[in-house]
Amino acid sequence: MRFFSDNAASVHPKLLESLVEANAQDTAYDGDHLSARLNGAFSDLFETEVEALWVATGTAANSLALAAMCQPHQGVICHKEAHIEQDEAGAPGFFTGGAKLMLLDGAGAKLSPESADAYCAAIRDDVHQVQPAAVSITNASEYGMIYRPDEVAGLAEVCKARGLGLHMDGARFANAVATLGCSPADLTWKAGVDALSFGFVKNGGMSAEALIFFDRSLAADTHYRRKRAGHLQSKGRFLAAQILAMLDKDLWLDNATAANAGAQIIAEAAGDRLIYPVEANEIFIKLSADEAATLRATGFDFYDWGDGQARLVTSWNQSEADIRPLADAIAAL
Repeated sequence: MRFFSDNAASVHPKLLESLVEANAQDTAYDGDHLSARLNGAFSDLFETEVEALWVATGTAANSLALAAMCQPHQGVICHKEAHIEQDEAGAPGFFTGGAKLMLLDGAGAKLSPESADAYCAAIRDDVHQVQPAAVSITNASEYGMIYRPDEVAGLAEVCKARGLGLHMDGARFANAVATLGCSPADLTWKAGVDALSFGFVKNGGMSAEALIFFDRSLAADTHYRRKRAGHLQSKGRFLAAQILAMLDKDLWLDNATAANAGAQIIAEAAGDRLIYPVEANEIFIKLSADEAATLRATGFDFYDWGDGQARLVTSWNQSEADIRPLADAIAAL
C-alpha cells in the first residue's frame, strides 16, 4: 500500500485511450493537429489568451519558465524549501545559464509579500550584487500549503513594483484549485502570475506537463530553448494527447478532488500528529522511528521527512477502502 508519492500512481485509463487514438501518422514535433489545439484549450480553461507548450517533466517546465524570465547574471527569489532549489539537481541554474536562486524562509514553504519586498529592498543597485528578475512560488507548496488568490496577488504587487516576473510551480496546481473551489484564472493571471508550470503527471498523467505563458511575450524564445534543452520530442502529439485528455470534462480537477479527499481521511486520523494543515494531498505527521517501522511492517510505504517526521501522499486512484487501513493504523499508534 503505497503512500510514498503521487508520481507512482497509475495512469488514468482515458490517457491511455488518448495515446491509442493519437497513434496515426501526423506532422512531427509540435506541428501535429493535437499540439495545435493546446493554446485554444488552455485559453478556454483560463478565460484569456495564453500560449501553451508541452514538456515531459515538471523540472523542464519550471526551468524553461525561469529561463524566459531571468538572464544568467540575475536571480530568482524562491523559498529555501522550493522544489527548484531542493529537488531539481541545479536544473534552473543550468537552463538559465547560471542565474542564482535567492532563498527566503516562510511558514509552510510559502513566501510572503513582506519577506520578498524586504529582501529586494536590501539589495543594492550595484554591479557587485545579483539583481532579482523573478519570483517563483509553488502551489500547493512543498508542505502541502495553498496560496489563496489574494496571497498570490500580494506577491504579484511586489513583483510589478520591482519589475520582476512571477512564476508558479503548479506540480499540484490541480489540488490547489480543487481545495479552493476558485477558477484557474483567479489563481493565476488574474492574480498576476506570468507563467505556470501546470502539473499532470502527479495527477493521473503519464509523461506530459504543460508550460503556460500568460505573458505571451515570454513564449517565443522558449520554443528555441525547449529544442536546445532536448525537450522538443519528435512525436509530440503523444504528449499533447495526454494533456487534452486531462482537460476533457475537467478530468484534471476530478482526479485532484479525489486525491484531496483521501488526504482528509488520513488527516482526521492523525489528529495532533499533524505538522501542517492538510490543504491538498500531502500529509506531514510526527512519527517516531519505531512507529514508522510498525507501519512499514504492516505494508505501508511512505517517505521519511527528517527526524521524527513522515510525509504521506494520496493519489487520484486510491479509494477510501485503500486509504482507511492506513488511517486506522495511524490512529492506533
